[in-house]
Amino acid sequence: MKVIFHEDYYQVYSSDPAAAAGRIEAVVEVIEPSVEFVEAKPASKADISAVHTEYHIERAKHQRVYEVAALAAGGAIQAANLGLIEPCFGLIRPPGHHASSDGAWGFCYFNNMAIALEHLKANRKIETAYVLDIDLHFGDGNVNILKPKEYVTVHNVAANDRESYLIEVKEEMEQCEADIIGISAGFDNHEDDWGGTLRTEDYHDIGRMVLDASKRHGGGCFAILEGGYNHSVLGHNVMALIQGLSDV
Repeated sequence: MKVIFHEDYYQVYSSDPAAAAGRIEAVVEVIEPSVEFVEAKPASKADISAVHTEYHIERAKHQRVYEVAALAAGGAIQAANLGLIEPCFGLIRPPGHHASSDGAWGFCYFNNMAIALEHLKANRKIETAYVLDIDLHFGDGNVNILKPKEYVTVHNVAANDRESYLIEVKEEMEQCEADIIGISAGFDNHEDDWGGTLRTEDYHDIGRMVLDASKRHGGGCFAILEGGYNHSVLGHNVMALIQGLSDV
């Protein structure tokens, strides 16, 4: 699988857990032998402005995170574009699903998923989209920006036990019909991370369910990194999702 990545994602741009030293390195170490890296490019100001207000963009510049946040948004655009052709993973940071049009929290700055899908829609590459948010935390930014748009369905998995969680994803994917499925891929629900719910193999199953749903509708799929903070398991969880999306 192709993985969108840039060495600038290694930089520690803030003191929050998503920006912690070693986090991205832990993923690269595990997946590098099995994937093809594609260098990320920054999102254009036009693509960012299609989702965020000028005030919010200027605030990111003032916080000195504009460049890395734009690079993450650009990586998400590339992952979504490639996802229309073949499954793709965006190994990007900062995360984005807590970023709304005029504000952000939860280690996020720009909403990577919203920027990517709006780019596809504006360029007439899709008519419909589905966002499956598997992060431990509710992706309020995804909902605030994308739910009012009629072409997007956003689903945050609400179950808090392993069996119910996988059943919920299965049921959602069985009824999903969209030109592209984007996974807001947070891995903090792992049994050894903050949520303590899912096993590593469950991410493989989730990836496979998403792939099957996209194939059934003749659409595409992609995933972009959100949460996940236990460096000792994060890479293995990402690899499991990649393998599921790759039908391996």
